[in-house]
Amino acid sequence: MTLTAKEQELWDSLPKKVQKPDLNQTGFPGYLTKSEESALEQLRMILEAEGYKERLDDSTILRFLRARKFDVMLAKKMFDDCEKWRKDFGTNTILTDFKYTEKPKVAKYYPQYYHKTDKDGRPCYYEELGAVNIPEMYKITNQDRMLKNLVWEYEAFTNYRLTACSRKAGYLIETSCTILDLKGISLSSTYQVLSYVRAASNIGQNYYPERMGKFYLINAPFGFATAFRIFKPFLDPVTISKIFILGWNYKSELLKQIPAENLPVKFGGKSVVSEEEGGLLLSDIGPWKDKKYIGPEGETPSVY
Repeated sequence: MTLTAKEQELWDSLPKKVQKPDLNQTGFPGYLTKSEESALEQLRMILEAEGYKERLDDSTILRFLRARKFDVMLAKKMFDDCEKWRKDFGTNTILTDFKYTEKPKVAKYYPQYYHKTDKDGRPCYYEELGAVNIPEMYKITNQDRMLKNLVWEYEAFTNYRLTACSRKAGYLIETSCTILDLKGISLSSTYQVLSYVRAASNIGQNYYPERMGKFYLINAPFGFATAFRIFKPFLDPVTISKIFILGWNYKSELLKQIPAENLPVKFGGKSVVSEEEGGLLLSDIGPWKDKKYIGPEGETPSVY
């Protein structure tokens, strides 16, 4: 495996295997069949021959391969497209180039935040979609800056949150646990945020593949689960196993995955954050803020 000196130092500081997959799937670091090992090396050789020098570690290449069912050439195209997007969007330097100075104000109108970890060591990401107030938010920011902030968060997630969580867990963490709160959501608010959600989903699916570990939709309105069942036959069984659609009585299900001491009180747990610490919206509490688990990547920077 050929990595840059910086990537090699980081890779050496991390566990090399993921936790054993729930469904005994293969294709993950530490759990590869012979054909998957061959595909990994084949794709890496092709990428190196074309001049790529970064993001050639096992974990990254395997994510692109899994996203394309280990079809080497399809995975290569996805990797090519991603690298072009990174260059065009400015992703490679966004952690230092971009400041979302309006974030403390925006957070009140679109609550999005990380808070501690689930029982498997994944960073927990919360998004209160039902609380979104687009008209007020767009007095402060715009969709382009929101998307830049999204990409900044993806890069911080990849480079700082996952690395610290991996060291704490003792195995490689590659995914997040997402809680999407639909409380109070209405048809009009859905339409207001649709353009952003569509653009954000495109970035996540195409440029940060295989990052979803568990996905909980809570306070789902009546009929939401029924509608989802219609689409189930078109989804991969592994994807379906990660998605949980819950109504107002979601507490017991969340607590199966997130320890009570890590789950915010507002969602039925015991975790309390004072306003002096930034409250839930800005405190960003997790292993990535604990010096015991911070490695050569350094401390997580601030976006604002």
